[in-house]
Amino acid sequence: MAYRTTERVKARLSASRERTIAAALEIMAEHGYAGCAVAAVAERAGIATGSVYRHFPTKADLFAEVFRTASQREIDAVARAAARERTAAARLAAVVATFAGRALQAPRLAYALLAEPVNPAVDAQRLVFRRAHADLIAGYVAEGVASGELPPQDPELTATALVGALAEAMVGPLAAGVAGPDTIPGLTRFIHRALGVSP
Repeated sequence: MAYRTTERVKARLSASRERTIAAALEIMAEHGYAGCAVAAVAERAGIATGSVYRHFPTKADLFAEVFRTASQREIDAVARAAARERTAAARLAAVVATFAGRALQAPRLAYALLAEPVNPAVDAQRLVFRRAHADLIAGYVAEGVASGELPPQDPELTATALVGALAEAMVGPLAAGVAGPDTIPGLTRFIHRALGVSP
């Protein structure tokens, strides 16, 4: 009987933790990192503020986990889109379309993930997010070089530069809340030229 109670308690705590993360993500998508107070997260999650701190000792701990969760969703979406394509050029076009398209659909959240000033612990997660994107792109570049579709190049260096360029190119449109109709096609053309994709 005691074992079942322990499992029930664990399940309840896990559910409370997940509700807290979901609530923080929603608020961050609406108001950004700066506009996301722990008390507001607790209220939206339907728990006491003290319960938030039971799961996450500081606001930085909470938002580092929120960044990890949101970032993983973005990485997974990009990887799924690219996996449906057969060539390096098409995979990288899918990366751009998915990365930029999702950012423009949720500009406040994307701005928080990419550029909003944050606590150093949270900023460390931003670097992990960029590294994960770079690792994904490096794999596609390496495959393209190996197949002869792309000219010889350092996949890691190329991928890191492309992630930086994509993120920087999105900051202005995200901050303004608008993007021109040529944003994604223009970024795709830029990426293809940078990679040496044949016209």
